[in-house]
Amino acid sequence: MDEILLGLDVGTSGVRAVAVDAATGSFVAQAMAEYPIMMPKPGWTEQDPDAWGAASMQVLAEISHATDGPVVGLGLAGQMHGSVFLDAADRPIRPALLWNDQRTARQCEEIVERVGTEELVRATGNPALTGFQAPKILWLREHEPEHYARVSSVLLPKDYVRLLLTGDHATDASDASGTLLLDIANRAWSAEVLQALEIPEAWLPAVYEGPQATGVLRDDVAAALGVPAGLPVAAGGGDNAAAALGVGVAAQGQMSASIGTSGVLFAPTDGFAPDPSGRVHAFCHALPDAFHLMAVTLSAGGSLRWWRSVCGDVSFDELVAEAETAPAGSEGLVFLPYLTGERTPHLDARARGAFVGLTIRHDRAAMTRAVMEGVVLAMRDGLEIIRGLGVEFHDVRVVGGGSRSPLWRQLQADIFGVPVHRTSVDEGPAYGAALLAGVASGVYPSVDEALSHVQAYHEVTAPDPAAAARYDELHAIYDPLYRALRGGMLSLADFADATADPAALSR
Repeated sequence: MDEILLGLDVGTSGVRAVAVDAATGSFVAQAMAEYPIMMPKPGWTEQDPDAWGAASMQVLAEISHATDGPVVGLGLAGQMHGSVFLDAADRPIRPALLWNDQRTARQCEEIVERVGTEELVRATGNPALTGFQAPKILWLREHEPEHYARVSSVLLPKDYVRLLLTGDHATDASDASGTLLLDIANRAWSAEVLQALEIPEAWLPAVYEGPQATGVLRDDVAAALGVPAGLPVAAGGGDNAAAALGVGVAAQGQMSASIGTSGVLFAPTDGFAPDPSGRVHAFCHALPDAFHLMAVTLSAGGSLRWWRSVCGDVSFDELVAEAETAPAGSEGLVFLPYLTGERTPHLDARARGAFVGLTIRHDRAAMTRAVMEGVVLAMRDGLEIIRGLGVEFHDVRVVGGGSRSPLWRQLQADIFGVPVHRTSVDEGPAYGAALLAGVASGVYPSVDEALSHVQAYHEVTAPDPAAAARYDELHAIYDPLYRALRGGMLSLADFADATADPAALSR
């Protein structure tokens, strides 16, 4: 029987696990379990860390019981930037603050005051952004001192699940890159930043490379899952780095495009090369001594999910089928997808979404198409920045939920102006984590050998020349809209803060 590798992705809306045949790279089993997001105030997003743990145990047990071959390794991936605050008994002190939580604008200002913008980008590859982990720690210190006084360690989401599975405090360099506390070039915690922010390094986990084993499953966990005792667990990667590996994106000249809750463009680079203005992230890849640039649209698939909830009793398939009947450009209707603020390129936690150009002619089909187009137009902003930094690419490989939709793929091809490729396996982070587990367990002698199991392209979507030209025109209209509307967005955000109903917020 062939050896089996497990991959686990601790996502925002749910956890996904896959079992992979190590010899062929093909799926043997997969499972998913969902959990809720809490939004106690406008711009706040939180989750119960133990919901991740329970869901992870559920899906890992499900896939391990569905396989015949021996399970030889487990790799972890997950949503980046979140903060799990733990006490001395390794128990969560409060709900975790997530990557798209926007409460820490004041703390970002404090970080800039303490460290300096240029020094921060030089050390961490990024400016101070509300989603990152460092400002969340400062927020806890300022707003919940009784909780802060109990903190013994701080973990990222997937690494809290690792703690439950193995008992180890560990992370990987790609995920640690999103804390704003890592010296990216040296792939170690930044003593300079930690000292400036008065954050104890002892609170932070050991940093490994993605293909390294950080430990093994606890005996009781292995027994509960029905897998061998001593099963090695790979460091893994942040969700985007693991997803890129899952479609074979490892070297400069390649790019992956992911449309999940967020929209991400991921471009490996030959070395550490941060954007001086911080419009795109410069992070470690989940491979030793490798780096990448990453552009992030905070609400990509999340925008379509929001739109579906507004539309009522209708499925995603129905909405997308309707959108396919609307013309390219939605007859002059544009959607700005800043429903949870925006990162690339605006770095504005208080940006707000908008339909612009709405007329009485526009129906649900046109509005749905405008939502989808607006997401990809926002992602193109990041694409242009990456190109402007001199990082060229010769193919774009799509991953995530958006890769399974012909319309999402066509919109990416038309708006990016390049062919997009879909691989035979597009489960993204969980699959990439499983490949890393193959290296950590010794099944694969090298990362190159692991990546050789990524299946060849089976679908290529080429740009439609007429639509691509139309979208070039539309992007030129789209590009200045944020700047034109920013003053109104900020005033409306202030208005919402001032008029929020305290009773509603407490529910």
